[in-house]
This record gives sequence, structure tokens and C-alpha cells, in this order.
Amino acid sequence: MKSRFFSWVSALGIAGALISWTPLPMVGQPRKAAPSKSSSIPRMPDGHPDLQGTYDLAIVTPLERLPGDPPFLTKEKADELLKAELARRADDHGLDSGTGPAKSFFVLAERAGGGATGAYNRFWLEQGMQYTVVDGQIRTSIVVDPADGHVPPFNAAERKRAVSMRGVPTSDQRENQDPTAEPAGAFDNPEQRPLGERCILGFGSTSGPPVLPDYFYNDLHQVVQTPDSIMILSEMVHDARIIRMNATHLPKAIRRWMGDSVGHWEGDTLVIDTTNFNDKTRFRGSTENLHVIERFARVDDKTLLYRFTVEDPATWDRPWSGEYTWPLTEKHIYEYACHEGNYALANILRGARHQEAEAAKGSK
Repeated sequence: MKSRFFSWVSALGIAGALISWTPLPMVGQPRKAAPSKSSSIPRMPDGHPDLQGTYDLAIVTPLERLPGDPPFLTKEKADELLKAELARRADDHGLDSGTGPAKSFFVLAERAGGGATGAYNRFWLEQGMQYTVVDGQIRTSIVVDPADGHVPPFNAAERKRAVSMRGVPTSDQRENQDPTAEPAGAFDNPEQRPLGERCILGFGSTSGPPVLPDYFYNDLHQVVQTPDSIMILSEMVHDARIIRMNATHLPKAIRRWMGDSVGHWEGDTLVIDTTNFNDKTRFRGSTENLHVIERFARVDDKTLLYRFTVEDPATWDRPWSGEYTWPLTEKHIYEYACHEGNYALANILRGARHQEAEAAKGSK
């Protein structure tokens, strides 16, 4: 795992810069920001916009709007919240694992990640300190459709599937047809552990699609572009997506961790259509029939506007969409050694084998 030391002195300087923002309009419904058609944006030799570069997706804006938040923030309110969050991080040298009211979205994220016990301390984190601003509006959620800023609730099919998956017996229980056997637990075999823990994909959908901020660290993404293919490299776990341009999807029998992505240009907007996920990726509970459409457009020479639409009728009764900006950065992507010094999974398996051995002794 890469570590970048977070200097609170520098962060205070960032906060000062945030306060110096120019005023932004905050009224009305979100307008669809049109991609720049200026001839001044960088272009490839084939005339299409040059999307290449390294982008830092570390932001404060959560995927879903927090209870009580408006769709947009005023500059003054955003500055107030950012200063409070910066002070919280400077004062809290560990992570928040309490049960009281959350002081920010990051408190909720840190608690979900294990809090002060069983997780990282703040030295290892590099969390964002800016809201995403789209069309001059400081957004309080990445989700823009539905308009309430929330992912639609699971439908009956997903709820039934979730209950069924929690009750799947182990292979030994199936072979022995033990009618009294309890459902498999999350630690019964390594295949049931999360993909991020197993270093297969970055957690939190950093690999995409859709590509979402991690909210902890390693939020850099690099775009490399040719006329025939485009690569999006995620810093987390070094996930690399290859988008085949002007191609057709692979046969449905061929399934991939990040799906099969094909792209085309609609004017100056790159459109990526992804299908053919496998049945283990399960983005937010989705099935292998997940369908994601992404759109990349240049706002200016230092910013991309990223939009996505997610649909899976077996999980949600309606599609949902989100958008946020990708700012260009001069930061470097470093090696991510996911399993280096990580003994957790091996120790879990050792513990299970020890437990089985003790049970065998007791049965004699």
C-alpha cells in the first residue's frame, strides 16, 4: 500500500484557498453542463478531444446526499463545512468509531471501515478536501437522478436474492446433505471475502464502471488514449480497463470482472457502454446483467465531466445516474502492493483449520 504523509500545515493553506473561491450560483435545478466545443481544448491527431492525463478523484461530495442536505451548497456553507472537517481530522489522530451523531460524511465512511479499531490510523489516509462543482453548483451528491440524490431502493428480486445468498450452505454441508446445518458465514472460505480484501478489485468501485471516489486514499486515475482503444488505470489495486473503440460486445458467455467496455464518440463526448459482468462483481448488489453507460467530456483543458447511468432490472426498478468532475493533477501514481505484509486472510484460514482439528479431536 502506498503511503503519503498528510501535512496539516499544508491542509490549512488549502482551506484558505477554498475560502477565496469566487461566488457561484446556487439556485434552481441542476442544469446539464454542455461539454466545451472550444477549439482551444487539447485534441488528438484524429480531431477528438484529448482526454489523457492523471486525475485526482478525491472529493468531499458523497455518492448519496446526506439527510437534510440541499441539492447544492452556497460558497459560505461549503467553506464552513470544509473548515469543520479539516479541524476534525487534525484533532482526531485515529479514526472515528463512535456511535454518536456523525459530524461529516467521512465519519460515516470511517465507521463503516472499522473506525479506530481494526482499520487504518489517519497516517495512511489521503481524503479529499473539495466538493465537486458542476455547472457552477457545489453538489451535495454525485447521484443526480433520482433528484433526491439517492440510489433507488432494491426491488423485490434483489431483496429475495440477498436473503438467499446469506443462507447458502457450505460445499461440505451440501455434499453431506445435512438438514440441520447453519448457513455459511462470511469467513467460511476465502471466496466469500470481499473482492477488495482479496486484492481482486479496488473496493468502493474505484475500478468502475461506474468509477466512484474511494473516500480513503489512492484516488488517482490515468487515461491513455489511442484511436482504437482507451485505457483507464486506477491507482487502487492497479485495475486497468481497456475500452475497445467502435467495437461490438463480446459474446454473452464471456464475462469479466469489470465487464466488457466498448466506446464511441458522440461529437466531443466519449460514450462507453459496458455489459458482460461476471456474477461476482456485484456492484451495490447488482447481477451479472448490470449495464453501465459512461460519458466523458472536456469542460476545459484541466477538467473532465464524468457522467454515468446504471441499470439492472433484477436489482433496481429504474435506472439511476450520477455526475462529477475529474480534475487534472500532477501527482504521480505509485505502486500499490495490496498483499504485501497482509496476513489477515492467511490467519483466517489457519484459524478455521485449527477449529476443524479441535472439533475432530472432540468427536473421537
